[in-house]
Amino acid sequence: MTLRPLTTIGFDADDTLWQNEQFYQLTEKHFTTLLADYADGVQISGRLLEAERRNLRHYGFGIKGFTLSMIETAIEITEGHVPAKVIAEILDIGRDLLSHPVETMPHVHETLEALTGNYLLVLITKGDLFDQERKLAQSGLGDFFDAVEIVSDKTAVTYRRVFSKVGDGPERAMMVGNSLKSDIVPAIAAGSYGVFVPHALTWVLEHVEEPTDAPRFRKIEHLGELRALIERLA
Repeated sequence: MTLRPLTTIGFDADDTLWQNEQFYQLTEKHFTTLLADYADGVQISGRLLEAERRNLRHYGFGIKGFTLSMIETAIEITEGHVPAKVIAEILDIGRDLLSHPVETMPHVHETLEALTGNYLLVLITKGDLFDQERKLAQSGLGDFFDAVEIVSDKTAVTYRRVFSKVGDGPERAMMVGNSLKSDIVPAIAAGSYGVFVPHALTWVLEHVEEPTDAPRFRKIEHLGELRALIERLA
C-alpha cells in the first residue's frame, strides 16, 4: 500500500487564522501618545522594540510580555520618573488587548471545513496560554482541529515533536503560516512543507528571507488558495 504523501496540516493562529498584529500596533500608538511629553513616537517605538527583543527569553511571546516591555520602556524613557497614572494606563491598554474580540481572516472557515476529516489538522501557536485558548474559543474554530499545541517557541525540534505525536512525522506534514521565521523556515528544516501566507503587518522580529531554494517551500496569497495547492501536491 502506498502511503499518502501528506497526512497532517499544521496551522499558525495569529495573523494566519485571525487578526493580531494590527491590535498590537494600535496599542503601541496609544502607548507613544502616553509618553509624548518625553520623546517622539519613533524613538519610543524603537526603545520598545529593543525591550521586546531583550525580554523574549524572559517573558516569551504574548500580550503579558508586551505589557511588561511597555512598562520597562516607560521607565527608561522618563529616566525613572514615569507617573503612576501612566503605568496604570499601560496596564489598562494591556488588559484591553487581552479582551479584544477575535476577527478571523478571509477564507478560514471554508478552508478548514474542506480539509477536516481528510487530513489531521493541528493548531500550532506561540503566545500566552490563557490568551490563545480564549481566542481559539471565541473564533469558533476549535472543532476543526485534532490537536492544539501552544508552545513557547517554534523550532525544527518543535515541529518534529508535534508532527510525530499528532501525525505520521514531519515528512508527511505541512505547516501553514504568515511568519517565515517561526512557521516556515523551521518547519522546512524539520522535513515538512512550509506554506507561507503573507500578512502585511507581520511583526518585524518575525522577518527573514524567503527560502525560495527549498524544495518544500510554497507561497500563496491567501488561505483560499490552500486546497488547490494541496491537491497539486497530492
